[in-house]
Amino acid sequence: MSKTDTSEQQEALGDAGAQLSTAPREDTAVGGPTLGVIGWIRWFWRQLTSMRVALLLLFMLSLGAVPGSLIPQTSADELKVQTFKAAHPTLTPLYEKLQFFDVYSSVWFSAIYILLFVSLIGCILPRSWQFVGQLRSRPPGAPRRLDRLPAYTTWRTEAEPEQVRAAALAVLKGRRFRAHTAGNAVAAEKGYLREAGNLAFHIALIVMLVAFAWGQLFKSEGGKLIVEGDGFANTLTQYDDFKSGSQFGVDELEPFSFTLNSFTGTYQKDGPQRGTPRTFEAAVSYSQGGADKKAVIRVNQPLEVGDSKVYLIAHGYAPVVTVRDGRGKTVFHGAVPLLPIDNNITSTGAIKVMDGYRDKNGKKEQLGFKAFFVPTFAGEGKGSMFSQFPALGFPVMALTGFHGDLRVNSGLPQNVYQLDTTKMKQFKIDKGTGVAQRMLPGETMTLPDGAGSITFEKDIKEWASFQISQQPGNGLALTGAIAAIAGLSGSLFIQRRRVWVRAVRGEDGVTVVEMAGLGRSESAKLPEELGTLALALTAEAPPAAPAPEPAEEPAEAPVPSGEADK
Repeated sequence: MSKTDTSEQQEALGDAGAQLSTAPREDTAVGGPTLGVIGWIRWFWRQLTSMRVALLLLFMLSLGAVPGSLIPQTSADELKVQTFKAAHPTLTPLYEKLQFFDVYSSVWFSAIYILLFVSLIGCILPRSWQFVGQLRSRPPGAPRRLDRLPAYTTWRTEAEPEQVRAAALAVLKGRRFRAHTAGNAVAAEKGYLREAGNLAFHIALIVMLVAFAWGQLFKSEGGKLIVEGDGFANTLTQYDDFKSGSQFGVDELEPFSFTLNSFTGTYQKDGPQRGTPRTFEAAVSYSQGGADKKAVIRVNQPLEVGDSKVYLIAHGYAPVVTVRDGRGKTVFHGAVPLLPIDNNITSTGAIKVMDGYRDKNGKKEQLGFKAFFVPTFAGEGKGSMFSQFPALGFPVMALTGFHGDLRVNSGLPQNVYQLDTTKMKQFKIDKGTGVAQRMLPGETMTLPDGAGSITFEKDIKEWASFQISQQPGNGLALTGAIAAIAGLSGSLFIQRRRVWVRAVRGEDGVTVVEMAGLGRSESAKLPEELGTLALALTAEAPPAAPAPEPAEEPAEAPVPSGEADK
């Protein structure tokens, strides 16, 4: 199509060719005077609030979250961050400069987040105002040349033009078009929900961004390992680890407590999936506001207490041991949680006797034992010890004893599952390897030189690890996500279109009906819909019989040449 045809078509469409969306028009003019400061600010604002920049920022935000998922974050687990740094000394300086260990609070991630927030607001406000104006206004009148629109049909009828327009108005309103009579035509429009869905999608994105920021500022999250029979009260001192948002106050912790009554874990016993977990259940008793209740916490089925949720995230075994000094006095008795190191719950840990122990000379000393536990023993005769099934089938524990200073009072933080032996001496024993001894439930390892003994009791308890979290923005984020999906669906599957019906009396006195449609984008459904509307309208304004063609006059007989010469 030539430029002349294009200009003629635009002139023919007139107001009917106005945008069918609220998207801002882009300036395509080239040249002109140099932009000043205000001009550059306007240009930057238009670019920032454009749809392509918003999509680009959204993509950058998603891309920026990738290192936050792959690299340990200080806010989530500082110990994992330290382990990662020790294992990757070359990458660590680069990652620290790029703030990869604190992605979500980094300068570059915050900049993308704020720019996206501003872009969405700057895009939504003018479009919302324009959409409200479109809802309050009427569909534009018919263009001068309906036959140049993408969908067009025409016929002649004996009905009066006024009757045709009235029938067209009724048909269009019956199909839920917004319609009115404008001059000699009826103008109608439909599909406003497309723009409403588009705006709802953008507003939902803002809601999700606000919910994310709100959740980060006011969230709290802590972990607690609890052995069967022990309890937990939701106070800061009870947590094994705790982190919260910058605006969260300790007095905002939900007041409740619970006790782990029992833990039940079942596993696949045979087949290719042998050892695969089937059931993890923690039976608890909890109290809130003086009322005692019972509940079962499962994986992905947390206990909800007010605004807090208690998740079951891990479990393991806690063998019960008893330590006695050389005089037979019990200096330690209790369940010792051990950490699993494989899928069959082969576990390691440490037993620490910090107070109450004295050697054979009456001198105060501390004891420590490295523990290695397997719930179902295998590896006998092979010089190794490992578990072949995660359930308690044949439990065995190997202990290595030390005496001296545990350095718990050195002022340095210690891992409760590891033993610092820098200031300790290892016991030499008669059984086992000479330094370590494998023990069955009920057996006792005697320490040399009258140092005492340690007994592996027959009672083996289980422990469960819980995560207690308060995230106030979750409900708002879910609402925003649902609204975003609904709005996006409307903007994708609903088409906004306009239809005009013109009825005028022809020169021969017969009414000429023209019907045309225009959509925001080309669609095969528009001609189909126009055909359906035309069929409905022809029931009220049936096509007239074609006008008789004028009779042809008989041709004159040829005149012989001789006659013509006379």
